[in-house]
Amino acid sequence: MLTHNQLRNGSRVEIDGQPWIIVSAQFVKPGKGQAFTKIRIKNLMDGRVIDRTYKSSETVAKADVVDKDMQFLYKDGDHWHFMDPATYEQVALGETEVSDAVNWLKEQETYAVTLWQGKAISVQAPPFVTLTIVHCEPGIKGDTVSGATKPATLETGVIVKVPLFINQEERIKVDTRTSEYVERAKG
Repeated sequence: MLTHNQLRNGSRVEIDGQPWIIVSAQFVKPGKGQAFTKIRIKNLMDGRVIDRTYKSSETVAKADVVDKDMQFLYKDGDHWHFMDPATYEQVALGETEVSDAVNWLKEQETYAVTLWQGKAISVQAPPFVTLTIVHCEPGIKGDTVSGATKPATLETGVIVKVPLFINQEERIKVDTRTSEYVERAKG
């Protein structure tokens, strides 16, 4: 059980029989009255986001979830298939479970799959991924306006803004949380 002052961003809790992740937590101690914590939580099963408030006397159950590194194998219609590299056990996830990571899934790469009560419920992309640009307009020599960008299509199909000096076939590092270009990939 977690007390109200143990509720932090990223903590996973079980509320109403379902697993949730705390998106934001704010401890409030008013001048008068009882301290409380306001949390914004996201349902790990269906992606709903709601707000809750917990008084200092209340507790919340910690969710029994496990993150497991699994290899993305392939997409088959409406399902994305992942395999545990240790046991070769495969799981298939639907669109709602992969929604946050769908733009960053690349075959043969490893991702964190969240399991709750033995069932795969969501996939998290790593904070940074390295992908190859499959299409972008060529850079124009001498066009060096500071901060100018152009759209580039990556191998997963997502389009990100890149600086003008980046060309097709280059590998770039992208922040998956903001979908922003970080730098050219090294090596």
